[in-house]
Amino acid sequence: MSDDINVLVVDDVPQNLVAIEALLKRPGLTIIQAASGAEALEVLLVQEVALVLIDVQMPQMDGFELAALIRGSARTSSIPLIFLTAGARESKNLFHGYELGAVDFLYKPIDEAILKSKVNVFVELHAKEKQLAKQLDELKQALALNEIFVAVLGHDLRTPLSAVLNGTDLLLKISQDPMIRTAATLMQSSTVRMTKMVEQLLDVARIRAGGMKLHGKETDYAEQCRQLADELGDYRKNGRIIIEAAGNTIGTADVDRIQQVFSNLMSNALQHGDDAIPIKVGIDGTDPQSISISVHNAGSIPAEALKTIFEPFVSRQTIQKNAQGLGLGLYIVRKFVELHGGDVTVASSAASGTTFVTRFPRRPDDEFFAVKPLANSSHNKNAQSVLPFGLGCV
Repeated sequence: MSDDINVLVVDDVPQNLVAIEALLKRPGLTIIQAASGAEALEVLLVQEVALVLIDVQMPQMDGFELAALIRGSARTSSIPLIFLTAGARESKNLFHGYELGAVDFLYKPIDEAILKSKVNVFVELHAKEKQLAKQLDELKQALALNEIFVAVLGHDLRTPLSAVLNGTDLLLKISQDPMIRTAATLMQSSTVRMTKMVEQLLDVARIRAGGMKLHGKETDYAEQCRQLADELGDYRKNGRIIIEAAGNTIGTADVDRIQQVFSNLMSNALQHGDDAIPIKVGIDGTDPQSISISVHNAGSIPAEALKTIFEPFVSRQTIQKNAQGLGLGLYIVRKFVELHGGDVTVASSAASGTTFVTRFPRRPDDEFFAVKPLANSSHNKNAQSVLPFGLGCV
């Protein structure tokens, strides 16, 4: 298959076609001749061309009519057109030609140097466009392979990680040896952290591949926070997180995904906040159309980090020197919230602390949501009072 770049020349005078081909032809450049507008259209149906040189005065179909047809087709509408004419320099013709999308007019007798220079410019531009398109295609293929690799790797890693985690649980149950228990506890915490990383990588792979589907049902947002708090007994006992709920906090959502959202936001708040100051979580259900969840701590985020805080693989070292992880948590938060049709914002200062606010539509309008009514949800319909819970959510 030839990699030559094609230039189409349209002229009803055979001598002009031969002369232009002799002038322009060089290695890597093919000059295609057409003796009429109809022939030119046939060529454009099967050939990719970088530029069309069109004689204005042609019988049956003149250059302006041909240009209009070329511009009217989606396949050829972006091809540069240069008109060649022996006619008078009339502003009416110039205006009409440029209106049809011409990039230039050249008057006969044509200056050879000018014609070669103008053609070379468009040929080089076309060559660069082809190179960029090829590089983009290669990059897309590489990204697709990378995402498949990450997904397969993450899937295959979960089984051995589960085995390690079960083994550490067994060691802690059957052994009272301090050294064994210390080693098992360290292995357990490292395995849990690695498992979270694997899950994050899998989520990112699904998001980027467009394979993330939500399974919606009616759920109580405040209850989800309470359930997460129950899983973290230490924080519940010392009251590090205070949850306040107002209004109707029931909405339609993918429970697993919103739990990941809250888990990421609250664990970040606990990790980067002041141990002496509680984390405040507010669930606002007073708006009939949406539910907002705010997570506030006393820590602050540098202004430069706020600009990229929701980007993937952005190092959390800009927030805390000893931060661990892949820098995917907040990226996943943003994507999961957006998949629900909501949004997430952050505000931070040394004086007022840091607040993340997520807003979810109460009833997302997505066809893939198979809504299942929440059993016994009537108790929340009139829940207008503030409900304080000394809970530890992460």
